[in-house]
Amino acid sequence: MARVRLSVAERREELLRAAIEQIEARGVAAVRIADVAAALGVSNALVLYHFSTKEKLVAAAFTYAAEDDLARLRKLLGRRTTALRRLRAAVRWYAPTGQAKGWRLWIEGWAVSLREPALREVTRELDAQWKAAIARVITEGVAAGEFACADPAGTALRLTALLDGLAVQLTSYPGAVPRSRAQEWVDDALARELGLEREALADRQR
Repeated sequence: MARVRLSVAERREELLRAAIEQIEARGVAAVRIADVAAALGVSNALVLYHFSTKEKLVAAAFTYAAEDDLARLRKLLGRRTTALRRLRAAVRWYAPTGQAKGWRLWIEGWAVSLREPALREVTRELDAQWKAAIARVITEGVAAGEFACADPAGTALRLTALLDGLAVQLTSYPGAVPRSRAQEWVDDALARELGLEREALADRQR
């Protein structure tokens, strides 16, 4: 059956989705242009026409994968409720759940970015966007008098660093840290960073 002719934007999106699937299945180092092409039944030349190199394809695929996550984060942080509720919801969502496919992808990306400048720039920019979004809602909470925090940017960095580290443990070493314990540590850190008693944080979530 003949393939449907796609627009340039549609074709790029199809290639990026296929690249993400292949990266998840094979890892960044092992995946080839040929793997992405074969998954879609197209030629290597078509993939190279859109991205020119494997490195550019991988960097674009990571950017594409992050777009949905960033949109979800902004939606959670943009809800019409208290800053504390928005922040708590974002922190809980950020933590790895289920099979954690997204976290496996990012752990892979962090490792490869040590050797790939193009991917390093992508992951650095995406990381900065996450931290900036968290810092903004913390600043809003301080302005509203909900909690105290002298350094929203520093708090955002420490919280995301904790979450990233726990994600590595939970994703790479299943069972090493019970999820319930990890969540307790995150809540403790959140309360400490916001100048709240742990019990007060729990009370405000009811």
